[in-house]
Amino acid sequence: MLLQRIWDLVLSQSSVMLSPFFPLIFSLLVYLTFCLPFLLLDLLASRCALVRSFKLQPQSSVSWTAVRSCLALTLYNHLVFIFPLTVLHWYLRPEHLPEEAPPLPRLLAQVLVCLLLFDFQSFVWHLLHHKVPWLYRNFHKVHHTYTSTSALTAEYSSAWETLSLGLFAAVSPELLGCHPLTKLTFFTLNIWLSVEDHCGYDLPWATHRLVPFGLYGGAPHHDLHHLKSKFNFAPYFTHWDRLAGTLYLQD
Repeated sequence: MLLQRIWDLVLSQSSVMLSPFFPLIFSLLVYLTFCLPFLLLDLLASRCALVRSFKLQPQSSVSWTAVRSCLALTLYNHLVFIFPLTVLHWYLRPEHLPEEAPPLPRLLAQVLVCLLLFDFQSFVWHLLHHKVPWLYRNFHKVHHTYTSTSALTAEYSSAWETLSLGLFAAVSPELLGCHPLTKLTFFTLNIWLSVEDHCGYDLPWATHRLVPFGLYGGAPHHDLHHLKSKFNFAPYFTHWDRLAGTLYLQD
């Protein structure tokens, strides 16, 4: 019943949902909203020892030059590359909005499967772009401009990387035949986890502390990747790095 009420609310704004502008606005608005709390922490970190104690690299700080650079590249990639593709998709495959919401168990199961698929696809892509020097030099090196992660570095990447990861995120729900509400839930969660991965903080309520047995790496896992780029290629979970022998844990 709760999901149906939420979906009815979404349907009341169907003209917005079906607009070719919606994916762009949704992606940017959700991303920047999730980045904002961490930007405030960055602002406080230089003045507050308590906040600084949670930083993974306490000696580093985020400059306004870096913030402007990250924002500029994110907006450029979205407007120049992502937006034309979303318009093309809107034209060729218009979205259908069913009247009924999906059952909650199905939504949760499909979101988890989408996350696992995205994690695997990104792991393979990421590993290849580190193992093949030409791929790293021409496509992935941009993302490693900053060895100290911060929230806005999550989308500081080349157009090729942005489009590749965006494709992985879009394809999995399509393969599973997910309901539009499930897609929105997955996209929102995926953006949050990506931002949290790059936030540069090991907070007490972080996702990796909520998932047991070290199955989820989180910000410490990915921050180590930016420091030691030969390890920790999976974006979220740790099982692929364990199997590949590329898992590096902080001492």
